[in-house]
Amino acid sequence: MLIKINKHIENIQNHSIPFRSIDDLAPLIKEAGKAKYVLLGEATHGTSEFYSLRAEITKKLIEEHGFSFVAVEGDWPSCFEANNYVKNRSSADSVEDVLSHFNRWPTWMWANQEIIPLLEWLKNYNEDKEADKMAGFYGLDVYSLWESMEAIVDYLQKTNSPHVDKALKAIECFEPYNRKPQTYGMSAALLGESCRQEVLELLQSIRKNHKSESEEQLSLEINSLVSKNAENYYKTMITDDQESWNIRDHHMVEALSRISSFYSSEAKGIIWEHNTHIGDARATTMELEGLENVGQITRVKYGKENIFSVGFGTYEGTVIAAEKWGAAFERMPLPKAKRGSWEELLHRAGDHDKFMIFNKENKHMFEERVGHRAVGVVYHPEYEQYGNYVPSSISERYDSFIYVDKTQALSPLPVEVKEE
Repeated sequence: MLIKINKHIENIQNHSIPFRSIDDLAPLIKEAGKAKYVLLGEATHGTSEFYSLRAEITKKLIEEHGFSFVAVEGDWPSCFEANNYVKNRSSADSVEDVLSHFNRWPTWMWANQEIIPLLEWLKNYNEDKEADKMAGFYGLDVYSLWESMEAIVDYLQKTNSPHVDKALKAIECFEPYNRKPQTYGMSAALLGESCRQEVLELLQSIRKNHKSESEEQLSLEINSLVSKNAENYYKTMITDDQESWNIRDHHMVEALSRISSFYSSEAKGIIWEHNTHIGDARATTMELEGLENVGQITRVKYGKENIFSVGFGTYEGTVIAAEKWGAAFERMPLPKAKRGSWEELLHRAGDHDKFMIFNKENKHMFEERVGHRAVGVVYHPEYEQYGNYVPSSISERYDSFIYVDKTQALSPLPVEVKEE
């Protein structure tokens, strides 16, 4: 066992590259730039360095490799406010005002200091660009059922659409549930009282009568897609947690496809999501549970050669998370990685920041499954040794990996959580 561990450490030392700045990541960015989609992960939703590094990589991909947009693990309506800001169409007084729209828990995922420099950079980048050459910022997630329904009604009323009645009918169907997803899910799953037909009719009407020729029409289409898939997600999560996961990740890929089509068939996009979404599920024990994810779905849909996924990890530090769902965020310790885990092996190979690119020469060296840390928005550091590690074939799960030895917690903005 000791011989095997020492061999793992030796392989990491021989096939990793130290880095101190974004310029040192040039070989990784060059490889990523060849892909249609670059998937940038994170081991937690609350680590400062993961956001900052992804932002710097994103800038290089847009400026030097012709990428058209960033799509993140966030809600479409609030991210579209940020998109309007970076495209100089927002009436907001400041970027902080824009980020106040991220008021659904967990607010800190996007209402944080670390995302501000990227949004300001995008705004400056777009300033002298024609509309079709501007870089966008979009949300791929499925949670914004009520917000998306309201946005649909607002748009249809503003444009005097004759189809607004279908939207009003759909949103009225959801009114008795008081914006509480679990209440709706229980009613739909256990009592058979759902709004499925209403949202399907709405989506069909919008697709038939509203072509996505402008970003406002694209927003209408994505919001209607969210309404359909969110209804299914909330209904399914009551009885089948695995299937609801799959609904969510398939939705994110469908939304990604719609965004790409709006730009052009040649458009290249950057996706920011947790490692558990962007790393191929087939290289982990997720597959045994019947789980599929964005990394797997995009590789199958677009071809592995068109996807470049980058995992992120750390050995120790601090992190923003909460003790339970809906609770206030806390700055928590991130303990030293579990003995024998991927992160601990990286640390023992040298307590410095490093990155790896997996290729034909070295891929077989990192195929053996090892524990790989994953921290969500709910976290209990004291119990980490008994969970939080997903057995993974790292070189099958990712195309590259960025390791930061010691990390700091994210810096959340003071945004009031909207009650649900």
